[in-house]
Amino acid sequence: MTTAISLLKLVPQEKHNVILSGVMSLIDKLLAIHRLDHLYRAHQLTGKSKEEFAKSLLAALNVTIKGADALQQKVPHEGPLVIASNHPFGGIEGVILAYIIGQIRTDLKVLANQGLQLFSELNDYFIFTNPLSERDPKNGPSLRASLRHVKQGGALLIFPAGRVSYYQADKKRISEHQWNRIVANLVTRTQANYLPVFVSGQNSPLFYRLGRIYYRLRMLMLPRELLNKQDTCITITAGSSIPAKTFRADNDDIEQTALQRIQSYAQDPVWRHTWPESNIVKLKPLINEVPGSVIKSELAQLADSQTLLSYRNLDVYYAYYEQIPQTVKEIARLRESVFREHDEGSGNPLDTDDFDKTYTHLFIVERDKGRIIGAYRMGQSDRLLSNSLGGADPFYLSAMFNFSADFINRQAPCLEMGRSFLIPEYQNSFQGLLLLWRGIGRFVCQFPQYRTLYGTVSLSKLYDPRSVSLIEHALVTPTKSATARTQLGFPVSAEIADFARQYPLANHLTSLLAGIESDGKDIPILLKHYQKLGAKFHCLGIDSNFNYTPGLLLSVELANAPEKLGKLYLGEGWEKYKNYQKD
Repeated sequence: MTTAISLLKLVPQEKHNVILSGVMSLIDKLLAIHRLDHLYRAHQLTGKSKEEFAKSLLAALNVTIKGADALQQKVPHEGPLVIASNHPFGGIEGVILAYIIGQIRTDLKVLANQGLQLFSELNDYFIFTNPLSERDPKNGPSLRASLRHVKQGGALLIFPAGRVSYYQADKKRISEHQWNRIVANLVTRTQANYLPVFVSGQNSPLFYRLGRIYYRLRMLMLPRELLNKQDTCITITAGSSIPAKTFRADNDDIEQTALQRIQSYAQDPVWRHTWPESNIVKLKPLINEVPGSVIKSELAQLADSQTLLSYRNLDVYYAYYEQIPQTVKEIARLRESVFREHDEGSGNPLDTDDFDKTYTHLFIVERDKGRIIGAYRMGQSDRLLSNSLGGADPFYLSAMFNFSADFINRQAPCLEMGRSFLIPEYQNSFQGLLLLWRGIGRFVCQFPQYRTLYGTVSLSKLYDPRSVSLIEHALVTPTKSATARTQLGFPVSAEIADFARQYPLANHLTSLLAGIESDGKDIPILLKHYQKLGAKFHCLGIDSNFNYTPGLLLSVELANAPEKLGKLYLGEGWEKYKNYQKD
């Protein structure tokens, strides 16, 4: 009986002879290809369509797949698409991904190792290349065919490492070869969406031992490794589809390819973390809204200097609790309402504490209705310290962070910023945030001794913990002057840490989060704003008082802000503030 699968089939027919057939038969046995042939014939795989072949091969091996449905939900149904995956096994993952993705994208092609030509039934899926010889002239047409396919709106699956994962002595772990730049080149030139995929698992210990002796032995072991996957469960995880425009335009192909590689590794189930369960047993009903007439009555009693600015129907004020107790109550009600939307609420009828009575309130009011639309709570450090009289720590953030004696809030007058919010109608408009910051600017113009702002940016638990870990790793420069009382305790994966040692992780947060967050959200707008102001990020802590919400501690030297922003927020007072000298 003729074999259904053999290395001899890779040799042109005109070169066949008795000696070659005998040699190839012997090699088939050494490489366990004869066992594949037996499997092939026993399960009648010959001549099947690519879809039926892939399905039958996986059934014959009794391979179960975890994550197939989730992967299919991440695959865009149309348009140019580049899908890249790690290559842990060297064969079976190509069949699995082609079968699963091909059910959604019937136009799928796979840029694959030419060794898979053994399975002639899959030829319609594959564009073959030789990954072990980058200068192989046959690779040129393959790469051009791949580019043409994606440009025409097709989907392409690629294993950019070009070879199976192997033990790397410098890393002291099993990892992948550097990815081929074609993945970045394809995405950039075709403006395709990029879908990162991660396949979990490893080959046998013998595979890695032989590979350390001579790298080409890994290729020879692949048929045995494919058979070793019998009766196993293989897990596949995919990120979110990333638009090409999300990648920085100034990336070169090498850096972007390295980034796309760790976007695949970012999906590794081992690098997962879940937020603690909510410590709120039951959300209590919010208190009744404080009538606008009551708020307007309190505001009418404030000094003119406490109206910081006006814009159309909106006024920005600052005041103290003893001046506006009912207004502060409404601010606390709105804080709780807004924070609940981000799973950060206290669960109480309003979000208040004793600090509301000692901190300064900066807020925006709709003039005609007396409705509050947003607020900040500011701690004037010199005022707080002088009023504390050696009692409890006067700073709200001391419950979340350990501040040493040389931290800025103990050294010079500064403002502790926090508990900020905008009501939903203003959250998607820059107007609300701009007015809050112009209010801060007008405040420091009145009180120019405040040179430094510090506080936290809340990173909602609506973010995946991986995203929060990336933000922490990318932005924080640890110091001894401020440390978190409760740390995140979730470091980035080893592969991402390697990337961060070579490239600035902060430059790539947007595209990294795009591959993790299912709704495509970027880092918080307020965090971007602080970055533009030149913020220094001290540490990241978990606020156990507010449902384990992560917060990023930062400080800004306001007089050193970019000229454009200084003029925007402080207006005509910018130059005088910038040049202020304490008597």
